[in-house]
Amino acid sequence: MPALSVNLFKEINLYSIKEINKFKTLTSSGTSGKKSEIILDRETALLQQKALTKISGNFLGNKRLPMLIVENEKILNNSNQFSASAAAIRGFSIFGKDKCFILDEYYQIDQKKIDSFLKKYKNEKILIFGFTFQIWKSLIKNKNFKINNKCIVLHGGGWKKMQNISVNNMKFKKFVRDKINAEKIIDYYGMVEQVGSIFMECEKGFFHCSNLSDILIRNEKLDILPNKQLGIIQMMSLLPWSYPGHNILTEDLGTIHGEDDCKCGRFGKYFTVFGRVPNSEIRGCSDTGISG
Repeated sequence: MPALSVNLFKEINLYSIKEINKFKTLTSSGTSGKKSEIILDRETALLQQKALTKISGNFLGNKRLPMLIVENEKILNNSNQFSASAAAIRGFSIFGKDKCFILDEYYQIDQKKIDSFLKKYKNEKILIFGFTFQIWKSLIKNKNFKINNKCIVLHGGGWKKMQNISVNNMKFKKFVRDKINAEKIIDYYGMVEQVGSIFMECEKGFFHCSNLSDILIRNEKLDILPNKQLGIIQMMSLLPWSYPGHNILTEDLGTIHGEDDCKCGRFGKYFTVFGRVPNSEIRGCSDTGISG
């Protein structure tokens, strides 16, 4: 099965179901103005939600926590067509209760809203979810933001902006720990073209494949590379039924470190993402769930 280039989804509206069975449309944004439009039927949407819940639960636990979402709630207004940012919020919301969106319409934090929320749950652990750069901008670099609750911070996307200010994953984690009483800080990797096939970051700092997904690393000639070599990431998934998203060649560079022997104890391939292929289109990472 040849892999489809991720950019093909921006050029052609690819789906394999009848018009009457269209259920939701997911979109990504790009600086060029072109967008991937991913068509889901009910079955695919359900499969992807179940997979996201199962995979993420292994890292987040099964207990629902009071949830702060670093976003404006209007992002969820359109229930039939929404960005992958909204899809991620909807997906991860299953791990939260009493969800509190903390950004106003001008994307400034509503401190009174936060204070009220934290007062209500002052003795409980909370879940903070947001896109990496938004968490950095709104919480970490905001001198007025304070939190004493123990928490889990779940974040993804926005790494291009973080690289522009010379903040990598390790430095980001250090700043978060210094600012927030974080028990866990978890990054995730994925894209709108293969929503549901999410790769979560383990305690040792590696992304993991689930038993529903796989990756290969290829060189510029598209030859498969052995472990520990840097190349282009190819993502595979069992989940898409309504569109041909099973086998995608991304624009991201990565390295597979091993399989079934990660020191975190989880099985499967584990890998690192290092950013974009040089000269590839710079996409709206925060809107696609990409990190690296």
